[in-house]
Amino acid sequence: MNLDEALGLIAEIPDFPEPGVLFRDLSPLFAHGPGFAAVTDALAGTVEPDVELLAAVEARGFMLAAAVGYARGLGVVLVRKPGKLPSVAGRVDYALEYGTATLELPENVVRTGARVAVVDDVLATGGTVNAACTLLENAGGVVSGVSVVLELAALDGRAALGGRKVSSLQVV
Repeated sequence: MNLDEALGLIAEIPDFPEPGVLFRDLSPLFAHGPGFAAVTDALAGTVEPDVELLAAVEARGFMLAAAVGYARGLGVVLVRKPGKLPSVAGRVDYALEYGTATLELPENVVRTGARVAVVDDVLATGGTVNAACTLLENAGGVVSGVSVVLELAALDGRAALGGRKVSSLQVV
């Protein structure tokens, strides 16, 4: 399956999680083996060669980063919602397009100076990805780039990322 066919599996769900939001659901893509493989291969190709660690943003980023990590032989650190980690290195509150949220980074998993790529499913307003980058940098990591499946250009998430390198498989 080619990448365009795989990306065509992403469903659009209107008015979720609240009225006026058009949610992009990657569940059909994840459930389709050849489609998921095509996206994994393409995402793996966006990660810089000198990256030492992938950061996966909860929750769909976990699946993507784990697959890319396997494909590239890289470890994965899970950037989690509050209350999920026994030992927390840092915590960041941030704004979403439809509310606020918090992310935490586990303690003792990011080596000072480690080159880290952030992997997530969708770049919307940039709040979630920027929070993950901030956590990684506060822990001593160096964010080499951000890799996402889908970028919602109208929400201008890149602007929130302070010039960090962003690789998107599809921009809508």
